Amino acid sequence: MVSRSYSNLLDLTSGDSSTFGRVGKRLPRVMTVPGIISELDDENSNSVTSDVPSSVSQERMIIVGNQLPLRVHRRDDDEGWNFSWDEDSLLLQLKDGLGEDVEVIYVGCLREEIDPKDQDDVSQTLLETFKCLPTFFPPDLFTKFYHGFCKQQLWPLFHYMLPLSPDLGGRFDRSLWQAYVSVNKIFADKVMEVISPDDDFVWVHDYHLMVLPTFLRKRFNRLKLGFFLHSPFPSSEIYRTLPVRDELLRALLNSDLIGFHTFDYARHFLSCCSRMLGLEYQSKRGYIGLEYYGRTVSIKILPVGIHLGQLQSVLNLPETVSRVAELRDQFRGQTLLLGVDDMDIFKGISLKLLAMEQLLIQHPDWRGKVVLVQIANPARGRGRDVQEVQSETYSTVKRINDTFRRPGYEPIVLIDSPLQFYERIAYYVMAECCLVTAVRDGMNLIPYEYIICRQGNEKLDETLQLSLSAPKKSMLVVSEFVGCSPSLSGAIRVNPWNIDAVAEAMDSALVMPESEKQLRHEKHYRYVSTHDVGYWAHSFLQDLERTCKEHIRRRFWGIGFGLGFRVIALDPNFRKLSVDHIVSAYKRMKNRAILLDYDGTMMPQTSINKTPNPEAIDILNSLCRDPRNVVFLVSGRDQKTLSKWFSSCEKLGIAAEHGYFVRTKCDTEWETCVPAADFDWKQIVEPVMKLYTETTDGSSIETKESALVWHYQYADPDFGSCQAKELLDHLESVLVNEPVSVKSGQHIVEVKPQGVNKGLVAERLLSMMRQKDKLPDFVLCIGDDRSDEDMFEVISSAMAGPSLSPVAEVFACTVGQKPSKAKYYLDDTTEIVRMLLGLATASDQAARSAASQTPP
Repeated sequence: MVSRSYSNLLDLTSGDSSTFGRVGKRLPRVMTVPGIISELDDENSNSVTSDVPSSVSQERMIIVGNQLPLRVHRRDDDEGWNFSWDEDSLLLQLKDGLGEDVEVIYVGCLREEIDPKDQDDVSQTLLETFKCLPTFFPPDLFTKFYHGFCKQQLWPLFHYMLPLSPDLGGRFDRSLWQAYVSVNKIFADKVMEVISPDDDFVWVHDYHLMVLPTFLRKRFNRLKLGFFLHSPFPSSEIYRTLPVRDELLRALLNSDLIGFHTFDYARHFLSCCSRMLGLEYQSKRGYIGLEYYGRTVSIKILPVGIHLGQLQSVLNLPETVSRVAELRDQFRGQTLLLGVDDMDIFKGISLKLLAMEQLLIQHPDWRGKVVLVQIANPARGRGRDVQEVQSETYSTVKRINDTFRRPGYEPIVLIDSPLQFYERIAYYVMAECCLVTAVRDGMNLIPYEYIICRQGNEKLDETLQLSLSAPKKSMLVVSEFVGCSPSLSGAIRVNPWNIDAVAEAMDSALVMPESEKQLRHEKHYRYVSTHDVGYWAHSFLQDLERTCKEHIRRRFWGIGFGLGFRVIALDPNFRKLSVDHIVSAYKRMKNRAILLDYDGTMMPQTSINKTPNPEAIDILNSLCRDPRNVVFLVSGRDQKTLSKWFSSCEKLGIAAEHGYFVRTKCDTEWETCVPAADFDWKQIVEPVMKLYTETTDGSSIETKESALVWHYQYADPDFGSCQAKELLDHLESVLVNEPVSVKSGQHIVEVKPQGVNKGLVAERLLSMMRQKDKLPDFVLCIGDDRSDEDMFEVISSAMAGPSLSPVAEVFACTVGQKPSKAKYYLDDTTEIVRMLLGLATASDQAARSAASQTPP
């Protein structure tokens, strides 16, 4: 059946007419009154997961961006609006890469403010005519959202500007953050109106909507959701200053696929997740993935491209050819350098002007011959910083022109009035070199447009009197802080702050041999023409489909409140252990085997004092006193420590050092689970570990009788992880002929004899009970990390063999909801202890009952 949300859409678009003002069914939830929506759960925030796939056959993509790809103009009679596609919008252009069989629906804002009484009609018209669903906000809410949080706080911070004073970007304002959350919530409501959650893909764009994935995931746990960030992502040292840093990271991690333009941006994001959330990431078959509560969040690194068809069609326009002819005559005998930038503090316009001045000072031969045309697009933000940039730009241009002006020559031509696209294209065609010297920028597409325009066509070649067979040429001077810089290997890369170096780069671009310019252009053109916006969109959709293909086979649970919400994805048979269920089974059974890990299971990993508390000792003693129980504590700690801590637990079996040493009771001798080992390998391992300890601040070596462990929990997360990987490789190479295994764990690298693992303890316990003709009919095994998975595997496989009673109930339980070989989980050590207390209480009650029935 068609999902309810999709059938609403069909009802909504069932009319015949698409004219404005049509009276018919209305889109609900148009916000017409000011207000802030809380970031906490609302009445509709319950998780919704549909297990019944819809019958919609055509693949659909819902594209969500801050602005719809539409142009809006009020009619001449002032009685309504005219709408048309915005051909320059990336959201519209990317449709080319999704395939003709993919239906696209857009959700976003309009550039013009629509009167509340007209909003329903406009929504109806846009959905029917353009498959666009507009979001509307009260003006004051939108101002706080866009000009407030987005432009005053996120945009400067993501471009490395810290709010060290109120004048620099503005201090964090909680009310602006609440407006940001509110607007994202309204976007989510709009998506809800059109989504078929089991079938549709959702692609969210840019920093304006970074918390939207949480609101969408909260409604539909199985949602197929991608997010692409079009701005830089700052290093962790910058990002960590944001008061809502964790909320934004966790919201992004509710996506299935997160895209970045460059490896640097992705690396910074991963570093933030590692340092602030403690998450680890790995590369598998070329794909980078973050494990997050059983879900793999994939990371995509691919710069966006340009729309070749659109550019080439504009190049073919008669207006373009005519404008190129005008510029040819205007700048005859002169060489054009071109800059195209927004009037923005991060675009480095003033630094570029100073570099031009330096070029004319250091190379006087260029005076009268070289002209810098600087096209300054209107700023997207507003505020004092924009006014300062404008003022500095105008004064610098005036000063340089006053100094170097001569009849018929103006060294800098500043164009700050809006240009038609074809006019800008004409300047690209004429420019010998394009300068993109932003001090920090995301994916600036100016260089790509310039390269395509320099390739030209027959009409332009004829206008410029170029031979049709002559190789094309172009030159680029690109800031190393611009997102497109890594993909343009033929460009001259510069540090825009180094004015002398930029001036020299400009000179190099001008004097470079023609053959070299041609080779660089050919290299760039080959890349840009094959990595267009369609390629980018197609690649993103492919990765999103790959990442989401396992959704149907997984079970999902939503946990957490507000922006701390996340989804747990687990095996369909994996479920939370019911205390009532296990206590009931415990009471019925006669031969019980209990295997308990210690660190992270009975004692939290974060606890500084790891000594067992009196409650834990009492629980263990209660379990051990029950004659129907055999209880083993299985730990990675050394035998001396465990003997001291649990000396009062006389009947407790203990396995130390992951099962290398075992004793069945307090008064028995320690035994080894494997034949006596030769520990000569320690003489090889210890010097290597010492070397890494000396060079890794915060690391340490733990010496056990059977093993050596290198800990880096207190080292810098990135450096410690890097050193651990290198240490692992180093040890594996030097120990290749030794009877040992080298393994990495949670903040450790461990070397121990081959075959030693906690599974040996489980095998020994089951074998021991079988020899005593006490086939276990109740098995409880609890652990929290990778080393405990060996125990889970042993007892799971034993269910099909002779080691257990045919009616045995087996409870393999891990701590925390995560992928595991265990069938059950409990959330934390508190729940583990509470469950064990329930078992201990049942044993004590049984003992008291038996005692009361025994005659005196």
